[in-house]
Amino acid sequence: MIEVVLRAVRVDVGTSTPLLLLEEVAGERVLPIFIGAPEAAAIAYALQGVESPRPMSHDLLGHVIGALGAKLFAVEITELSDNTFFASLRLVRSGQEITVSSRPSDAVALALRVGAPILVSDDLMATEGKVMQLTYDEDDEEYVELDTPDEADLVEQLRAFLDHVRPEDFGT
Repeated sequence: MIEVVLRAVRVDVGTSTPLLLLEEVAGERVLPIFIGAPEAAAIAYALQGVESPRPMSHDLLGHVIGALGAKLFAVEITELSDNTFFASLRLVRSGQEITVSSRPSDAVALALRVGAPILVSDDLMATEGKVMQLTYDEDDEEYVELDTPDEADLVEQLRAFLDHVRPEDFGT
């Protein structure tokens, strides 16, 4: 398992869908995971330390875990199947480990609230991790990707290539 930190919650420009960027602690790969808007808001609140007058769902779950005498010691993002990421909450109670299936967004939101590490399986990071150059934008107070061409630019580059390529460019 690879320990990661949450670098940003962004909105993908092409799909207008929130996106988690989980960066490995001892490396440069980032695991991007699309999530829902309510989960993105919950994670953003946790990152900003926003306290609500009543417990939000993830706060409630953290309180329930504690009230039952358990502790969340890690969350693991374990696999991608049919375009859906899967995660597990790893709890310990009375010396016994308990694993509970979770959505990654809920697992990350909970981990941020209770200070548990976030882990990604080696295989998942190897297949889905991307090398991204992230930098902190002081104005927006978030991490952003450096010099990343957008999809329209990439399509335009491909069209330009196809307009000028000749069969003989590929050899005999």
